[in-house]
Amino acid sequence: MDSNYILIADDEPSMRLNIIELLEEEGYSLLQASNGEEAIRLAVEYQPIAILMDIKMPGLSGIQALKTIKKKTDQIPVIIFTAYGSSDKPIKAMKAGAFDYLEKPFEINEFLSVVNAAVDQHRKLHNVEEFNGDQDDSGWPSIKQQIVGSSKQMREILKMIGKIAPKDTTVLIEGESGTGKEVIADAIYRHSNRSNGPFIKVNCGALPRDLLESELFGHEAGAFTGASKKRLGRFELADGGTIFLDEVNALSPATQIKLLRVLQNFTFERVGGEETIKTNARVIAATNKNLKQEVKSGNFREDLYYRLNVLNLAIPPLRERLDDVEPLVKFFLKKYSPNKKIVISEEAIRYLKSYHWPGNVRELENIIERATVLMKGDLLEKKDLSISLKSDFSNVYEYHEQEGNIPMQQILKSVEKDLILKGLHRTNWNKTKAAKLLGINRRLLYSKIDQLDIQKEHS
Repeated sequence: MDSNYILIADDEPSMRLNIIELLEEEGYSLLQASNGEEAIRLAVEYQPIAILMDIKMPGLSGIQALKTIKKKTDQIPVIIFTAYGSSDKPIKAMKAGAFDYLEKPFEINEFLSVVNAAVDQHRKLHNVEEFNGDQDDSGWPSIKQQIVGSSKQMREILKMIGKIAPKDTTVLIEGESGTGKEVIADAIYRHSNRSNGPFIKVNCGALPRDLLESELFGHEAGAFTGASKKRLGRFELADGGTIFLDEVNALSPATQIKLLRVLQNFTFERVGGEETIKTNARVIAATNKNLKQEVKSGNFREDLYYRLNVLNLAIPPLRERLDDVEPLVKFFLKKYSPNKKIVISEEAIRYLKSYHWPGNVRELENIIERATVLMKGDLLEKKDLSISLKSDFSNVYEYHEQEGNIPMQQILKSVEKDLILKGLHRTNWNKTKAAKLLGINRRLLYSKIDQLDIQKEHS
């Protein structure tokens, strides 16, 4: 049935009314459901062009209803929304087949953009006879290493994890040291169809190059001095599960060739052995260097780069997602003081947001852990935070130096953007006050915001 209906499923009448008023102005006809069971019935009966569904409803949850709807009528795009909560909700929604995920309260423009994109996709797919959308209906594993963040960038990453986790495709995670690449890899594994299998982690940068090949692929007895008995490699141990190769950029040329063969043929030989061994391990790799530049510099094989970079997740540094500072602080306070309710002052939060964070999330965690040990009382204040807020541009310099050159204009642009962001955060995005703080006129500030594509993040 070709309809113009959009189905809204939410147990809050006021929320349904607000959305109805908004979408009626866009020319859509609306259907309403107050629970998951009713949403499924209306979806099957009316075949709407899109479904907007809250994750938390009496009876069937939005996720459960989504899974059933995807089985019964797979072409309808479903947008899941909810109040801000745990970080695994977007992963669950996207893994179950949601078109997108929105957090309340959402901006009108963003909301309409997502709805119109869903409708557009539905119309494009309407005449397609088959649409591949097999969904995993297994239970949800918990995330041991929780992903924390409310910034727009982290919400997009969570949605990406939900899309790619159920696949067996190779993933490359890129980001500076301390941004949480291992936590992301852990989330992909735990939400994958291989979550009951082994998860083997190898830090390629922490092992000597002459031992790394043996670590990954194993060795036979007598293969080299000290190899007194056969040893299984990490790829054998990860068979049927997932292997995480951290700092993959540290692989020697010889080991890169063997890894390329594994990704192409799923076979390898142990060091000193002739038997060809098969592996069914999914590979997740991570790097803190720009692998494209490593290829250009001749340090990394181009064919291996493309084999690893099938699905890419780029984790932004903490200085580019300062809205994540507060939720991260609260998470670390709870982690390091589980039996004590510590409150952090607004001044301390502003102080933390004004820092450049060259060590990213890892540095923030260390600072909070230290503060919980040394502070007095239950209020964490600015004086308890042992960081230096001097202008730290060395990290920007080192980042570009890793890429093989030091383009002055690009570094100046990075520094300029960083200073403007600090000024805006310190003044709670009051542009008049920010311009005064930065010592420039408001017209120039607006011009710089536009030129540098500076956007306010919403938690």
